[in-house]
Amino acid sequence: MLNQTAHSIELAPTGTASCNATNRGHTTGSSASPMKLDSFKVACSSCNLRELCLPVGLTQPQLTELDTLVATRKSVKRGDALFHTGDPFKSVYAVRTGFFKTRISSEDGRDQVTGFQMAGELLGLDGISTDRHACDAIALEDSQVCVIPYGQLEELSREFSDLQHQFHKIMSREIVRDHGVMLLLGSMRAEERLAAFLLNLTQRLHARGFSASALVLRMTREEIGSYLGLKLETVSRTFSKFQEEGLLEVKQRDIRITDEAGLRALVNSVRC
Repeated sequence: MLNQTAHSIELAPTGTASCNATNRGHTTGSSASPMKLDSFKVACSSCNLRELCLPVGLTQPQLTELDTLVATRKSVKRGDALFHTGDPFKSVYAVRTGFFKTRISSEDGRDQVTGFQMAGELLGLDGISTDRHACDAIALEDSQVCVIPYGQLEELSREFSDLQHQFHKIMSREIVRDHGVMLLLGSMRAEERLAAFLLNLTQRLHARGFSASALVLRMTREEIGSYLGLKLETVSRTFSKFQEEGLLEVKQRDIRITDEAGLRALVNSVRC
């Protein structure tokens, strides 16, 4: 159960079903933070993230066709929104650099973090069903995304079955990921939740060429708690406990996993 759990509790990179909870509408206008639209050409065929993103498995001619879709990038400053709840859905976004969180808001104004997204992952799929976004996507650091107009993506997907297949795989992955989050929130203790979270995060970062044991948390402990369904004090206390037990070395946001097997043993104690 360890590998299944640690792998399925991914950080909702695109926030599809995760964003579809009750939320507070958000209108956009002059108050929305401006985003820089970069005019230079984006080429999926030369992107070092293409094996983690939408173009997985496409041939060179198919990549060239996809390049015609992904014509622009957007730069989003730390703390600014890529989109808000209620915004019209027009595009999906591939994170090129940086880190995002998705969140929903309840009627009484409380925010719930529904996922964290990093380079090579997609944002915006939550808007497909209603043609409006169902969550906010906020940059946790200065970030850049590739803009993929959804209407044109649909047309190209009908032409290239490989692209359609990959898109369906991404959406299916979201369903599996949501199941993992339900397991995390429904049956795991605080220690198990945080262990699964850290294992998943390092796994995803390692796939992008980063260390498998050391990382810098882009999110706050309060945001981790919101995602894991834990209070801030519980998150802080659990980090301290892991450090005391020799599982981690913690220095503010700098984390080093010193006993991966110990963390996995915590997660492995969960049974479906």
